[in-house]
Amino acid sequence: MEQRLICSARKHFSRALVALSAVSALTGLMPLPAAAQGGDASAADYPNKAIRYVVPFAAGGLTDIMARVVGHQLSEQWKKPIVVDNKPGGNANIGAEQVAKAPADGYTWLAVTLTHASNVTLFPKLPFNMQKDLVPVVRIASSPMVVVVPANSPIKSMKDLAAAAQKSRLNAGSSGNGTPPHLTLALFESQTKTNFTHVPYKGGAPSMTDLIGGQIDVVFSNFPESLAYVKSGKLRALAVTTRDRHPLLPEVPTVAEAGYPDLIVENWTGLMMPAGTPRPIVDKVAASVARMLASETVRERIITAGFTPAPQSGPPFADYFSGEVTRWAKLIEEKHIRVE
Repeated sequence: MEQRLICSARKHFSRALVALSAVSALTGLMPLPAAAQGGDASAADYPNKAIRYVVPFAAGGLTDIMARVVGHQLSEQWKKPIVVDNKPGGNANIGAEQVAKAPADGYTWLAVTLTHASNVTLFPKLPFNMQKDLVPVVRIASSPMVVVVPANSPIKSMKDLAAAAQKSRLNAGSSGNGTPPHLTLALFESQTKTNFTHVPYKGGAPSMTDLIGGQIDVVFSNFPESLAYVKSGKLRALAVTTRDRHPLLPEVPTVAEAGYPDLIVENWTGLMMPAGTPRPIVDKVAASVARMLASETVRERIITAGFTPAPQSGPPFADYFSGEVTRWAKLIEEKHIRVE
């Protein structure tokens, strides 16, 4: 009788494991706790205290918006506080250094963007190494650049813009030297063999003000910064720099449709942690973010803010970041871009 009960228990346990594995395949979770697979058990009760989410930009910007969406959603899920800590300055290097030198325990996160990929080349003597001292966890979302001119400008297309720049030197604003808007402008110059007079501002907002006022001719703008002005008719959008049209500006062509297929630029945002953070924790955060982005409510909120959910984790995200470093290093060296 006892032997029969043991056999029955074993049979039920085996069925439970099969069921658990099937559920795991659907949800993206590991089929067994890390410890049961010989891994680090630290993810089992993670997180068990507050998490510091460092945003190396000012509050209210596009990176800050996404970090707060992620932080709020995961805090609700885990019932632990995720505190967004804005540490602007140094072209996003101040906050990045703080995270790079933080304990590798999973309780300090860094919001990263295209800016950090270009910083590897722009700042070769930093006291930390983006690719060695930080581990890519998950790419969260991306946002196009949008090429905008004043509403009364005679420039009505990307071809018009290139033709005008070849006839006379146009003034192009950006949110600062080495920023994504500046890099996108430089990429357009490289592809069209044109030269604009670059006018760097301390942020995207003042460049929009001067563009509307006619003090400058064009801005290769961060999408959220110019969206409202395009919607209100104060600015004209010539193209978005992604492969697909954006749902908030469906009438605006992509750069490929406008004749410049190599001008694809995504101002993406993601999450990194200090190198050496236990892999089970890294994987748990990445999987949690991916599940969060699958929520229709969250997706709608992100798209309304001007982003497109673009989850990518593990080696693919690490490879993507390395590819971005290489891509922008070539352009920075070609155009002799420097940050003063």
